[in-house]
Amino acid sequence: MQIIETKNLTHIYNKGSVFEKIALDDINLSINAGEIVALIGHTGSGKSTLIQHFNGLLMPTLGDVFIAGDSTGDKTKLKSIRQKAGLVFQYPEHQLFEPTVYADVAFGPTKMGLGQDEIDTRTREALKLVGLTEDCFEKSPFELSGGQKRRAAIAGVLAMRPEVLILDEPAAGLDPRGKDEILSQIQKMHTELGITVILVSHSMDDAAKLAQRILVMERGRITIDGSPTEVFSQGEVLQAIGLDLPQISKLMNRLAQENPAIQKGVFSLDAAAAELLTLARKGAEK
Repeated sequence: MQIIETKNLTHIYNKGSVFEKIALDDINLSINAGEIVALIGHTGSGKSTLIQHFNGLLMPTLGDVFIAGDSTGDKTKLKSIRQKAGLVFQYPEHQLFEPTVYADVAFGPTKMGLGQDEIDTRTREALKLVGLTEDCFEKSPFELSGGQKRRAAIAGVLAMRPEVLILDEPAAGLDPRGKDEILSQIQKMHTELGITVILVSHSMDDAAKLAQRILVMERGRITIDGSPTEVFSQGEVLQAIGLDLPQISKLMNRLAQENPAIQKGVFSLDAAAAELLTLARKGAEK
């Protein structure tokens, strides 16, 4: 079932002025419910502009965007659309403002006009989902580590129970431990909730680790749309538009130059280990 659809989506900044810029150029896209989709591309390729159309923060200059069948162009549906498609901006911890973590996460459900019991249930469930324990609830958000702040900000969106969770560079600026924590929590949320996750990332390793499907953007268009294997097997194409490969893919490609029996397009550590073990067994059997 389609959860997001765009038809001939075009967005032009400063239309009609000398600063006119086509940010999105005739994009036709369908995203199915329950997918984890990574959106990659260099700065200025249109990634952030595209995701802001997914919850009605930006409107098409031309074309249409539908979320769960509702058009973002229908102003009477915008409130519902923004509850269905939760957007977590880059460095979301900068948006934390309530005196406690609990109050910050409860803010969205409170604004939805829910009863206190439902607000409490949603708040606690969201905090548990992102791995924040009760000893954090009454702390100031600013007492938390960088990774914990990021998770608290995501919990604030999850408490509204969206059908789609859109994350703009969720691991940006975190140390390796914080990065691993946030990526693990995203995977856990997808597994437990079954919601659609759209991940914007500059990190090919993050995209390879999490995504079932990868969209590559260049100059406002989607130039590649496929599985991680399909996308990362096109290393020369990616490098031509200024993107890199996951570190494990670069290593396996180098090994394949020495041994053509090694499969190219390997993008995860587990797949690389399996590939090398298979080759080792075949070698031992000879």
